Amino acid sequence: MMGARNRAALAAAMLVIAQVTACSTCQGLTPVSMPTPSPSRQAAPVPTSGATPPAPFLAVVPAPVFPGAGAPRASGRVAARPRRIFSKELSRSLDAFLAGYGGRTAASVSDLSTGRRYHYHHTLQLPSANTSKVSILTALLLGTRWHELGEQARSDASDMIRFSDNEAADRLYERIGMRPGLASANRRLGLRRTYTPGGWCAAQYCWGVAQTTVEDQIRLVKALATGKSPLAAPERRRVLGLMAKVTPEQKWGISAGACESDQVSLKNGWLRHTANGRWAVASAGLIRGHGHDYAVAVLTEDSPSMETGIARIEGVTRRLMDAFRGGRGCEATANRAPGP
Repeated sequence: MMGARNRAALAAAMLVIAQVTACSTCQGLTPVSMPTPSPSRQAAPVPTSGATPPAPFLAVVPAPVFPGAGAPRASGRVAARPRRIFSKELSRSLDAFLAGYGGRTAASVSDLSTGRRYHYHHTLQLPSANTSKVSILTALLLGTRWHELGEQARSDASDMIRFSDNEAADRLYERIGMRPGLASANRRLGLRRTYTPGGWCAAQYCWGVAQTTVEDQIRLVKALATGKSPLAAPERRRVLGLMAKVTPEQKWGISAGACESDQVSLKNGWLRHTANGRWAVASAGLIRGHGHDYAVAVLTEDSPSMETGIARIEGVTRRLMDAFRGGRGCEATANRAPGP
């Protein structure tokens, strides 16, 4: 004979099952039995906000699992899960590649579409060289919209970015207020570890020997490629547009990691230290394509030649982008130029 306690438990269970059967719209619950709606009648929608099912249903009764029932099929195309970046393995790969070069190298990639990031020696402060010209133009446009600039200033801006004209850069550097003006713009852009010395360096201002980090360079590219920026959208497009039209002789660098159909906006930098004859070479910008926007920056120092610095940057960039793209790679591997 069933005891009083067991009879009470059985009655409670029967009551819960009856309640679940009657509830066809409770979140997280599946009715035990429910007629299939005809084409002319649609089931009531599941509440998405403002309506919370009674607490006992959520706390006591899980959704029943029926034998043979599979997971619901998603309609339409399912987006592929972003490839995981194995930082330790990637760092070891870069260490092995750079072992034959010596010198110092820092690199960073940020997938602006998925939030994935990778940094390599990201705390190193290295010379920005001519990549500082992007900061100069950004500082100029933070104060004056492009359409408000005079013809000379627009011409200088184009020559400074597309052809890396130093004299044009000097004129715009003076216009933004030189070191204080550039420092103020960098603060607005969130560049926390970029420093430009004052005065003259050789035959030009010292903007070319500014010290920066790859993290700051990524922040600058993000400010040009996303809406989270103090720079207005037309000005962001203008800067990236000029960076996309860099003269062919200066399109080396991070472009080595781009697929044939990708759009690349970049600015490269190079300088030779007078004290030891060694080279600092840098490349930073945006690789856009295949549903992703990659902000990429690679800084190097102490190369015996500019060509060696370029080879370091391009070899690092290829390895970075292979890690981010994974097995998908470029649509056609042959479309990317071979390299070390």
